[in-house]
Amino acid sequence: MSRISRLPSSLLRTAACTGVAALALTACGSGSGSDTANAGSGGVKVGLITKTDTNPFFVKMKEGAEKAAEENGVELSTAAGKFDGDNAGQVTAIENMVAAGVKGILITPSDSKAIVPAIEKAKAKGVLVIALDTPTEPESAVDALFATDNVKAGELIGEYAKAAMKGKPAKIATLDLAPGVSVGVQRHNGFLKGFGIEEGDPSVVCSQDTGGDQAKGQTAMENCLQKSPDINVVYTINEPAALGAYTALKAKGREKDVLIVSVDGGCTGTQAVKDGKISATSQQYPLKMAAEGVKAVATYAKDGKKASGYTDTGVTLITDKAQDGVTSKDTAYGLENCWG
Repeated sequence: MSRISRLPSSLLRTAACTGVAALALTACGSGSGSDTANAGSGGVKVGLITKTDTNPFFVKMKEGAEKAAEENGVELSTAAGKFDGDNAGQVTAIENMVAAGVKGILITPSDSKAIVPAIEKAKAKGVLVIALDTPTEPESAVDALFATDNVKAGELIGEYAKAAMKGKPAKIATLDLAPGVSVGVQRHNGFLKGFGIEEGDPSVVCSQDTGGDQAKGQTAMENCLQKSPDINVVYTINEPAALGAYTALKAKGREKDVLIVSVDGGCTGTQAVKDGKISATSQQYPLKMAAEGVKAVATYAKDGKKASGYTDTGVTLITDKAQDGVTSKDTAYGLENCWG
């Protein structure tokens, strides 16, 4: 999906070419202005910076921002890191957007701590900065946060897994994100809380990092099965990791007797729930995060009112095998509201 920028073409080319080594910005060619919408001197400018431009979650986030920009009459420019974790790329994007005169920046931080100095510099120049999906550390480094309650998302699938086990002793594998990444930590801790256990509980027999990647999820599951062949519950940071785990389990003939729970609610993952590959997932809503963020910047530009604090953009447990005492919706609802 090509990137669409709503900055005036002359400014866009300057910003994009400055950061071309680190960013996936709109191309620097003379035709970059042809995709510009709502452009015009003096218009309110909003920047969106995502972790990558390939993950379906961020593709949907950009779609939400584009639509909201049109509805609110603002100019949108977008940028992304070359990979998840590209803090330098995001820093360059912030600098370019501030130089281009944006009124506000929406960002999904790749490194919640390392990005803070760049955010503080932007704020010092009067730019409203809103984090989407991933909080900064500290959370107060930005003016506001629009995101899923990732602890709640983890709790929902933990509660579901506990109920689905119906008292049977659990042998749990956790396929996590990466050390210190707030989203991964929150989902992991939420799952443990929902399942009614704490870190270090002996029922967790294996923990591996996957980076949220399907191939790494498969390798992690293979490693866990070598360590503990009797695993019967698998928590995964996201649905790609869950599908990797499913592949590894299927290779061992275990795909039907291991409960897999996950977080995200993408269309591929929700379909996997419908197909029985994943038992349940917590669905989040990236389009809403971005749309609310753009509206907040438009409001700030109009009357100077700054968005502040945390806005929960919602999470829903999706499964076709509902459990007593755990609120959920089926995959028909999930597929109507999925992304990707």
